[in-house]
Parts: sequence; structure tokens; C-alpha cells
Amino acid sequence: MSAGPSLLSGPPLEAGMEHLDAHLARLGALPPGNAHALETLERSGLLGRGGAAFPVATKWRSVAQRARGDAAILANGAEGEPLSHKDRLLMERRPHLVLDGVALAAQTVGARDAVLYVGAAHGAAVAAMREALAERPRAERRMTRLVASPARYVAGEESAAVHFVEAGVALPTATPPRVYERGIGGRPTLVQNVETLAHTALIARYGDAWFRGLGAGTSSGTALLTVSGAVQRRGVVEVPMGSTVGEAIARAGGASDPGDAVLLGGYFGGWVSSEQAWEAPVDAAWLRSQGMALGSGVIAVLPAGRCGVEETARIVAYLADQSARQCGPCVFGLRAIAEAVDRLAHNAARDGDLQRVQRWSGQLAGRGACRHPDGAAVLVGSALRTFDVDFARHAARRGCEARPAQARQGVA
Repeated sequence: MSAGPSLLSGPPLEAGMEHLDAHLARLGALPPGNAHALETLERSGLLGRGGAAFPVATKWRSVAQRARGDAAILANGAEGEPLSHKDRLLMERRPHLVLDGVALAAQTVGARDAVLYVGAAHGAAVAAMREALAERPRAERRMTRLVASPARYVAGEESAAVHFVEAGVALPTATPPRVYERGIGGRPTLVQNVETLAHTALIARYGDAWFRGLGAGTSSGTALLTVSGAVQRRGVVEVPMGSTVGEAIARAGGASDPGDAVLLGGYFGGWVSSEQAWEAPVDAAWLRSQGMALGSGVIAVLPAGRCGVEETARIVAYLADQSARQCGPCVFGLRAIAEAVDRLAHNAARDGDLQRVQRWSGQLAGRGACRHPDGAAVLVGSALRTFDVDFARHAARRGCEARPAQARQGVA
């Protein structure tokens, strides 16, 4: 990574929250948000870090064109992905970078109020964001409120977040209109992940060329990744975009008795063979072109001896339980897949279970009221490819090869 500031540079993370005076002494004042700021963002190549990897400048411009000075901002720090810890770490340690991003976005798109949407389960992050907000200028305090989001996987989906702020119900809503057209208070609403907002605050200070220079190859900037499973030090690392998954794992101290697969992107990502994963770049577009995903920035190394079928069964059961329960594909389809995978994992498969899981997971995508069943289908499909031999053994009620008891810990 080139010299200069990054999201986690500054005082040691173990020192706790960086307060406003120290933040300003280190980085200086935030330049105003305006059309020039939007052009800088566009040249920077910044993509959203919440999972979709959508061009940030395009998203901001879509809101600005519709808002005419009456937009709303929602800083999304729900972080409902069980394997991700990057957003809460950023909010706990560098909250003013996030609030700078909110202020910049509000000025740029023309917003008169903002919501800090922080996972209620992330108590330290809630406390830090509340304390940091109290340190901000009066105008920012008056326009900004903190809303604690429920501990549900779907609560971080942008329409679910807006629905919760509006009606206290964290469930995705049918579209159109989309939230950038009509969201909080019926106004165009910019929903942006907190890491993304923090990046905008640095780009506004140091420019698009600086940001592009942080990345490797054709990728721009850095990314926060949560590395877990069979690694020496589980936690959050910051790496240049375009560096490899193997290099990210090295920043976590390297692998510790790794197995033959990596869960890349979290529960809405997918299983990838270790051989593929280690050399894959941390680049959302490249990964997408290869049928993989960076998703929520999760790299979870499956420990040696751990059964991929069992691990997949646990994840799919969780996703089925966490669904919005608003449509048949989630209520019946996803639940049926979860039950069949669970039977396979426990060597209690019924005749045809494996074929049913293969067929159902292929039929699930695109049929739900939201993207929840789609994400689950991608996860199951990746497992069927990566652990094909193991699934076949489980379908024959033979299970996997014997493995040491200490290796049964999963990727969480």
C-alpha cells in the first residue's frame, strides 16, 4: 500500500475511538461537497463496499438529480453478515471518517437529514457513533439521528433499512420505486455502506489520483476484509484492491492448517477451492466475471478436516431462519433446501435428496420478493461444485473421510 492515510491509519486501533480534535489534527478539515466533489468521486473509481460494488458516483448522481435539495442519507452500518466485523471496527475506531462521509454526501446530493443505521447488536459501534455525533458541529447534529437496526440478516438490505426507519419493520419492500427514487419521508434517499462513506471522506481530501494509486493493477483504493477460519489471527485487515486473497490472508498472519476451500464474500458469497482462492484478486469485477464474489468483504478459510457439507448445512439453515418470510421461495423453497442439505450433512439423506437440492437451488434465483433467496441459491450452488465428492458420499450415507475432532471448528 502506498504511503499516506488509509481507513485504519492513525492512532493504534487498541487505543479506541479517535475523537474529533485528533481526527482533524491528523487529516485536516473536510472540503465542501459539491459538483466538483462528485466529479472527483467519479474519476476515483470508488465502488460500494457493502456488497453490490456499484459505482458510488453514479449512485450519488442518481439521487442528486431527483432530490433538488430535498434528499435523505442513510449510512448503513447494520452489518448483519455473521462473518463480517469490518464495519463495526471502522465505526468504533474511526467514526469521524464515517460522519465526514455523511456530511459530504449530504452537501453533494442535497440532503436535509441523515440516519446513522447501526446494528443494535454492535453495542460498541452504537456508543462510538453516538459519542462522535455529539462532537460534530451543531448543524450536523440537528440533521442526523442514530437508529439501531434489529439483529436480522435482511435488516441491512437497503429497502428493509428504509422500511425500518419509516415504519419500524426491517423487511425488504417490493420495488419499484427504489429508495433512490422514494425512500425516507418519500424523498430520494442515498443508502450507502459506512466503509464506502469513509472512503469518500479521504478522496475529498486527497483526490482521485491518490485513491487510484492505492490499488493494485486497475483496481482503485483499499478494502477492509474480515479474515477468519484457519488463519493465525482472525480479524479485520486493510489491503489494496487488486491484491490477492492469499496476500490478505498473509496480513492475518497466514493460514493455519487450511483445508481445501475458502468461503469468499460471506453467506451471500460462495465456496471457492483453495487453489482458486489464493491467487484470486480482491477485485469485485474480476471475481464476478469468474462466478465469484467479494460480497461483504469476508475471507473465511475452511480448516483442514472440516466437512464442507456440514458447514454449508449450518449456513443454509441460518439463511432459511433469517429470511423475510414474505414469499414462497423463502418460506417453502429455501426451507426445503435447508432441510435436505441438513439430512445430507447428517448422513440421513432420503433417496433423491442430492438431486432435489441441485434442482431446487437452480430454480430459486429470481423468484423471490427480494434478493435473499438468490444469495442462498448462489451459496448452495458453489457448495455443490466445490464439495461435489463430499456431497456424493453424504448422499450415499457414507459421510466424509475421518477427521480429527479438533478440526471440527468451522469458519465463524
